[in-house]
Amino acid sequence: MSVLTATDAIAAPRLATETLRSALLWLTGVSGAFVFIEPSPYEYVALATIFLFALTGFTLRAALAPLIVLLIVLNVGYATSLIQVIDQTRLVIWVVVSAYLAVTAIFYAAMLGAQTESRLKWLLRGTQVAGFVAAIVAVAAYFRLLGGASDLFLLFGRARGTFNDPNVLGAFLVLPALLAFQRVLAGRLTAVIGSGLVLLVLLAALLLSFSRGAWGQMAFAAVALMAMTFLTSRSNGERLRILLIAIAGALVIAAFVAVLVSTDQVADLFKQRASFDQSYDLGYLGRFGRYSLGAQLALESPLGIGPLQFPKFFPEDPHNTFLNAFMSGGWLAGLSYLTLSAVTVAAGMRFVFVRTPWQPAYHVIYAAYLGVVAESAIVDIDHWRHYFLILGVLWGLISVSRNYRAAAPRTA
Repeated sequence: MSVLTATDAIAAPRLATETLRSALLWLTGVSGAFVFIEPSPYEYVALATIFLFALTGFTLRAALAPLIVLLIVLNVGYATSLIQVIDQTRLVIWVVVSAYLAVTAIFYAAMLGAQTESRLKWLLRGTQVAGFVAAIVAVAAYFRLLGGASDLFLLFGRARGTFNDPNVLGAFLVLPALLAFQRVLAGRLTAVIGSGLVLLVLLAALLLSFSRGAWGQMAFAAVALMAMTFLTSRSNGERLRILLIAIAGALVIAAFVAVLVSTDQVADLFKQRASFDQSYDLGYLGRFGRYSLGAQLALESPLGIGPLQFPKFFPEDPHNTFLNAFMSGGWLAGLSYLTLSAVTVAAGMRFVFVRTPWQPAYHVIYAAYLGVVAESAIVDIDHWRHYFLILGVLWGLISVSRNYRAAAPRTA
């Protein structure tokens, strides 16, 4: 047997294993769109993917310690607070799901330690497919193109697509929309046209979700992404191109939104949702009033009041993940989520300007994280699958970017 043949014989199983890993990462991303039942298809596919990687090996790098420790402490807080209401099976399941989602974040971070570009590409491609499928279903259902089945993908006149809540649909679409937006900003002409059309579909579904939080998240994240892309461009010509495309894109999107809201059905709900004087937002027990009252209750409850117990004290859920962490897991969980958010924002910023092969994707993920953690101040994202995906991928890229920078040759 020749040396070349022996080498090929050793490499073939490795290549087959990596191909299977890539396929499962892609499928995990795709399955993220189907969260209308629990456990959802995402849970099964992600579990299978984690199991395969565990069998074939991946490494937990020291740089991931802050993520791992803070997620463990967060879930210890939930488990400790659960003791008060442990007789309720539904709440035990909530804590178990929280722990599982934390594991997925750690997995995403760890698996990017090798074959970073390839694995990231397949995971994000799957997420893009998921976003496009969910958006197509949402838009088609809203305009009654699916016949009698349209009602399955709507809730209170709002598009929810393949999700169980319009707010989650809107928030989920932000990451795929940012990926398309980046190709519009910095891609070739053919990519600009194709990605521009995809972006319009995603934005249409996002608009028809009538989620104010998702609207704000998308606007904030898009501005952050454009700023990072502009500042890290290699020439003034690239920067000028970004500005011109951004201006042209803003005009196209404005015209597109104007067309959508020209129909009475869309316009009426748009005006209603765009208003900041909703009855459930204002008043002593409104959304913002509950923040103040909930904070007072948190100060008096070191162990929290237990998961999903907030509506027993107030008319609705807290709609604030920072507050909900304190309520569901006491001071331990509340401080952990607050610290995790602050540390992730700070650690992510350190590598925004580091030239790596995955820098464009890094900018998208970091912008998406900034958007979702900002929205977490006005909604409960505790069990949003895509939040844990974004969190884990960002920490994975932070880890490999640190190593890439350290290994780069020093210039005089």
